[in-house]
Amino acid sequence: MANIETMLQEISYPGRGILIGKSSDGKKAVCAYFIMGRSENSRNRVFIEDGVGIRTQAFDPAKMKDPSLIIYAPVRVLGNTTIVTNGDQTDTIYEGLEKGLTFEQSLRSRTFEPDGPNYTPRISGVMEVADGQYCYAISILKSNNGDPSCTQRFTFSYDVPKAGEARFISTYQGDGNPLPSFAGEPVCIEFADDAFTADIDTFIGRIWSALNEDNKVSLFARFIDIETGEVESRILNKNQ
Repeated sequence: MANIETMLQEISYPGRGILIGKSSDGKKAVCAYFIMGRSENSRNRVFIEDGVGIRTQAFDPAKMKDPSLIIYAPVRVLGNTTIVTNGDQTDTIYEGLEKGLTFEQSLRSRTFEPDGPNYTPRISGVMEVADGQYCYAISILKSNNGDPSCTQRFTFSYDVPKAGEARFISTYQGDGNPLPSFAGEPVCIEFADDAFTADIDTFIGRIWSALNEDNKVSLFARFIDIETGEVESRILNKNQ
């Protein structure tokens, strides 16, 4: 198992990342989502609250060159299900679940992002907390090693998450040209110590500190009490 802080410190550009798991005391469903940027357009963003979810917004609207692929709602909530993704497939999943489709079925209409030669993967997660029970799933839609003629679709489900453990997935495995897509299963993360998930402010602060200072843009974190359903959320933006 990996340490999320060490991992993030060693990768200058993971792109966008989703971390989902359970707190060390077993009481909270935990998630985090971050965005990073290399271009001025990508870095010109902030997270803002949008009802029970969040959305991205231009920090300086005058500098926004192309809103496609960077302006979207990363987090939405449908009933007991929290959806977190790196693009507008958040809405696709929401609408699919609302119609009775599964998480995997909802994403059949989507593919990777049309930003060749990177063909950035679409990464998504769903967390379901209900009646004192908690499970989650993670998906990645990616090109066939840079070949856009084929979409590779992987879904990983975790029906009894272990306390103090999480899974992490990102769009890229590091910097490069083209950017190397994430490969393999979501990384199994062991929270370094009980203090890491003792409270949401410690959690988000330590992840934020581990992200590359030049490339980090925004970070969202959410704790959901598995017994009561009570939600705590935090946002950190580099642009203030």
